[in-house]
Order: sequence, then C-alpha cells, then structure tokens
Amino acid sequence: MRILVATDAWRPQVNGVVRTYERLDEETRALGAELVFMTPAEFTTLPCPTYPEIRLALPGLAYVAERMRCIQPDAVHIATEGPIGLMLRSYCRRHKIPFTTSFHTRFPEYLASRFAVPLGWSYAAQRWFHSGGAGMMVASPSLARELEQRGFDRMMPWTRGADTEMFRPRDVRLFGEGPVFLYVGRVAVEKNIGAFLDADMPGRKVVVGAGPMLDQLRRQYPDVLFTGKKTGVELAECYASADVFVFPSLTDTFGIVLLEAMAAGVPVAAFPVTGPLDNVAHGVSGILDADLAAAARAALSLDRSRVRAHALEFSWSNTARLFLSNIETALFAAQGRRVPARRRILPRRMPRTI
Repeated sequence: MRILVATDAWRPQVNGVVRTYERLDEETRALGAELVFMTPAEFTTLPCPTYPEIRLALPGLAYVAERMRCIQPDAVHIATEGPIGLMLRSYCRRHKIPFTTSFHTRFPEYLASRFAVPLGWSYAAQRWFHSGGAGMMVASPSLARELEQRGFDRMMPWTRGADTEMFRPRDVRLFGEGPVFLYVGRVAVEKNIGAFLDADMPGRKVVVGAGPMLDQLRRQYPDVLFTGKKTGVELAECYASADVFVFPSLTDTFGIVLLEAMAAGVPVAAFPVTGPLDNVAHGVSGILDADLAAAARAALSLDRSRVRAHALEFSWSNTARLFLSNIETALFAAQGRRVPARRRILPRRMPRTI
C-alpha cells in the first residue's frame, strides 16, 4: 500500500510532527506499506511571520495534480492544516478522493498568544478542515475528549513512540552534578517556558532547543544555560545528563520529548494537562502538579529504573501499526473497498529545486 502524506512541517524543522513522520516512514516499510511525502521542499516558500524557520508553501495546485498522477497513491493522509494540507484537501474534495487527517497542533492557542485571534474562530477553521476527511487521528484520549467538546468528530486513536535505543540512560554529566532541570523543545511563547525559568528550583536549569524567543530569553535569564538545537546522540546525552525533565507546556497535544526523557531514565515534572496526563505515570515516571516547582523537586526522588521501564511501554512499531489500521478502517473498510496489497516500492524522489 502506497500512502501519500502531505505535511507543512518538515526538515530542517525539528519538532514532534517531523520526528513522528520520519520514524513512521521507517516503521511502515517493515509492515508492507510505503509513505511518499509532499513537503515544503517541493514548493516556492515564504517564512512564517514571527517564526522564520517555518516555511509556508505558496499555492501550486497544478503541481499537486501532477504529483498525484505520478504517485498514484492508494491512500492520502493530510498531516497538517497549512498551505500544503489545504492544497491537497482541495484537490481530494474536488476529485472525490477520500483522505484522513491528524490533529497535531493547537494552532488556535498559538494564534491567540501571538496575534490575539479569538479561539472560537480558529477552532471553527480547524473543524472545517478536518470535517472534510474520512477520519481524524488524535494522539491521546484526553485530547479526543477536549476536541469532542469543541464539535470535532470521527476521531481515531493514534499514539506515539520513543526511540529507546537512542534515548537511554548514559554515564554522562554534561551540565555538572546538579541537580539539573532540563527543558527540550521549541523556544517559543506557546511552550510556556517562562513557567519553568521563573520556578524556584535548586541547582541548574538547562534549555535545549531553538526558536524565536531564544535570544530574548538568553538576555533575560543569564543564569540559565541555553544550548541551542541538539539532535541525535548529542540530544540523547543532554537528556541523560539531567536529573528532572521539566515540561511547562499547556498546549501540546502529546509531547514526544516526554517519552524521550523517560526513555533516558529521567523523571518528568509537568502540569496535569493533555500530554503529560496521558503519558506520565504520576508518582512512577513523573510528578504532575499545578505547582511546577513542587513537581520538579518531588520528581528528584523517583526511581530512574522505573521511569525507564514505563517508557519501554511506548513503541514506534505499535504506532505504525495503529496508523495503518486507521487508514484501512477509514479509507477502505468503512467504504467497502478492498485494502491494497503490498506494492512495488517507489524510488526515493529528490525534492524539486525552486
């Protein structure tokens, strides 16, 4: 089965959406399916206002039609609600091609914090976008409940995994003996990093990541170590060097970084909100509390071996199986269509240079 995945989030961005689909690409091949991606690399792009590392594709409907004819996908999945997602949605609706979507990002909260756009307007736009599909994949039960209250329907569960080989306990202390409190993720207003940086915690605070607020926060918090973006083994060593992973976000829909930290044996301190509520075992792999500083101090006493054991329950292979099951259910079984057998693997296509 060949699945076209349209995503506005792609390299060189480093975030949960990109990491999810990169790993999904690997895992689904082992299950007899192939993902072919439509990304900003194939279009003329402009930088996103206030967030220039995100590139927004300019309309190219003729190119979308050309790619559909070339790929001849068995199924279409639209990962993001950006320009590329909108273009492929328009094509599919016009040609009566069923597709699935996924809800990855709380854009209404982001737009409200950056541009004061009312939440109701943005959620109405997202409902319209996803209602055109045959099913919407969501990362957690608590997120599904929230979205159901906002009028979303046809939701399908789709959890995430962690690379437990890369992210594991290591005998390394990059930031001293500590205690070290670590944040990993975008350095942006929607991540609520101020709640972490202002919290009263003993020891040292470390922020790993890049984003539009990085320079401002470096000036504002000179005692905090800001490392910039890290990937691969360097990122894994940052996790392993921490005593507690602090997750201050109130708007994430899942939080893959939670699983990565726990896989490294690092307990989590977070607010009791969507994401942590679904992935952190309170009192075992982390502490959830409305007082983030109290949660961080309490997490210092948790057993790191039990933290690691909890992370091992999350598997990327299961994530891939659930993704394919959702595709088969929404796009084939529900419509009385036969699920395609394995097809010849399409050669990797180099992005078009524009």
